[in-house]
Amino acid sequence: MEIDLSVNTDLVNNLLTRFIRSEITRTGYSKAVLGLSGGIDSALVAYLAVEALGAENVLCVRMPYKTSSQDSLDHAQLIIDELNVPSLTIPITEMADGLIDKYPDMSKMRKGNIMARCRMITLYDQSEAFKGLVLGTGNKTESLLGYSTIFGDAACAINPIGDLFKTQVRQLSRALKIPAPIVDKPPSADLWLGQTDEQELGFTYEEVDRLLYLIVDQRYSPLECIEEGFDKLFVDTVGERIRRNHYKRIMPPIAKISSRTAGSDFLYLRDWGT
Repeated sequence: MEIDLSVNTDLVNNLLTRFIRSEITRTGYSKAVLGLSGGIDSALVAYLAVEALGAENVLCVRMPYKTSSQDSLDHAQLIIDELNVPSLTIPITEMADGLIDKYPDMSKMRKGNIMARCRMITLYDQSEAFKGLVLGTGNKTESLLGYSTIFGDAACAINPIGDLFKTQVRQLSRALKIPAPIVDKPPSADLWLGQTDEQELGFTYEEVDRLLYLIVDQRYSPLECIEEGFDKLFVDTVGERIRRNHYKRIMPPIAKISSRTAGSDFLYLRDWGT
């Protein structure tokens, strides 16, 4: 089965820049803050934010840990220089190691979660200092697979690229002429030396995006996906990840005892005063 995930990049670019501008200004803000990792997702959000708000209104923050690669820092700086945005470099090593050093046998997963949450503490502090809202940089593939840290890199005020699959992020990034070294390098959370997303996940983004499109966008059943040629173990593994990580994609559930509950009934545009 031919699965075409290509998007109209001009249309999507227009929609996302309008989204950033409208969602930020409706709250009374005019600025944005984002963590710039040197990867393609945060680079794309930076480009979109600058187009939506103007370079002077977008603060990009590099937050290296002691094991962060120099390439990541250099690629983040490349974006800062290309866009001419205000920037800060705030190392998180001392903050993270204050907890990590207490547990010598700590797993890589725990360390990575601590780093992600230290970065979000840093971004929200800069949000107050810069008077700008925090932009999310997670894509649809990561969200559906739960490949993020809740209250870490998943935390944000708004997320402009959360409905783009990773392959679509690449397509839009190429259309916006984001530098090739960033677009073409293997995706990595850069939480430890040599880490890559696809090695950790066990499959490529291209493979899983095609399957996710059928499961989520087209509402295919697992059996229908297998009939389309996908391996049963792959379908079951991805389906289980979607189900198990749903809690990361929603606000904490609230026990309903009244007629109108925040996040359940109190969630329309009129509730924002618009």
